[in-house]
Amino acid sequence: MTAHLPISLEVNGEPVDALVLPRTNLADFLREQLQLTGTHVGCEHGVCGACTILVNGDSVRSCLTLAVRADGADIVTVEGLGTPDELNTIQTQFREKHGLQCGFCTPGMLMTAMDLLKKYPLSSDDEIREGLSGNLCRCTGYQNIVAAIRAAAALRNGSAP
Repeated sequence: MTAHLPISLEVNGEPVDALVLPRTNLADFLREQLQLTGTHVGCEHGVCGACTILVNGDSVRSCLTLAVRADGADIVTVEGLGTPDELNTIQTQFREKHGLQCGFCTPGMLMTAMDLLKKYPLSSDDEIREGLSGNLCRCTGYQNIVAAIRAAAALRNGSAP
């Protein structure tokens, strides 16, 4: 029998101390031990992007990351972006621009968008589409997702969307 290992990390601004099996991936840890079910598990191969979270400010596929590797990390999941009463800017733009349909890919899209908005100017739709290329959506055709990110980038830059 494999022993559980201790990890300490910060998740959505809260300190977390836990015991995990060495083989537990970060998505399962978040969903099963912390009950943060907004992180979706799709392909379990890192292809679809549904499990994307931020680890130390960078987007990461949580299905490919072992929970023990997150020891000491600062993690943000979709639950850490905003509240139903006070949405984050990207959440507001997804709502206003109808950037979701079934919603399965939405948490990963939002987390990827947060990373893109932090790191890149996102001055064109092509640049946004390139940044989203690792996230799959079977419902929207991406047009409204791109529009939402474009609007959030415009707000970030101080211009009207």
